[in-house]
Amino acid sequence: MHVFLLRLALPDRPGSLGAVATAMGTVGADINAVEIVEKYEGYAIDDFMLELPAGIQPDSLITVCTSIPGVEVMWLSHYPEQWGLQGDVDVLNHMTEYPERAEEILTLESPEVFRVTWAVLVDRDTGSVLAKTDLAPDLDEAGIASLGPLDDLRSDELPEGWLAGWRDTLIAVAPFRTTASIVIARRGGPEFLKSELARLRHLTALAQ
Repeated sequence: MHVFLLRLALPDRPGSLGAVATAMGTVGADINAVEIVEKYEGYAIDDFMLELPAGIQPDSLITVCTSIPGVEVMWLSHYPEQWGLQGDVDVLNHMTEYPERAEEILTLESPEVFRVTWAVLVDRDTGSVLAKTDLAPDLDEAGIASLGPLDDLRSDELPEGWLAGWRDTLIAVAPFRTTASIVIARRGGPEFLKSELARLRHLTALAQ
């Protein structure tokens, strides 16, 4: 079985989720978790963590989902099994237990909380990296500068080659109350939604 993350936009009406789940079942997909990422008037954006049997092409998921009227596939990618889905409450509990390490904890747990590829914690005053996840690049002064402003909540797209050997990368930035800022990143996508930025802002504000 292979684990995938699938992001869909679907009509916000009774039966839509059931129709999607039924369609996924026709290609042998086993849904492990569903999370509503954002809601708009008339439709919702949902994340599905699911497993596909070996030998089933991921494109088959796109085909069956888009066959449902009003459903759009926004993103499909392999999902590292060790990540798992972890709620904001879990990381908040961890941050509360060790308040002196709250900024570092949020950074290191961001891949699970926000389903991103990597994260770094940067001191805005010194331009140095305070903490980073395993898959994060080694950033020198020029690398940190390439991330752009770090003192406001924002999202951005870094073009291919923003760092030697690195492809295009989507980032979200949020400052803490201190001189530190967190940068979370996805290689290739999906885009950071307003609701994700709001969650990031909320969690950074709660760090003591």
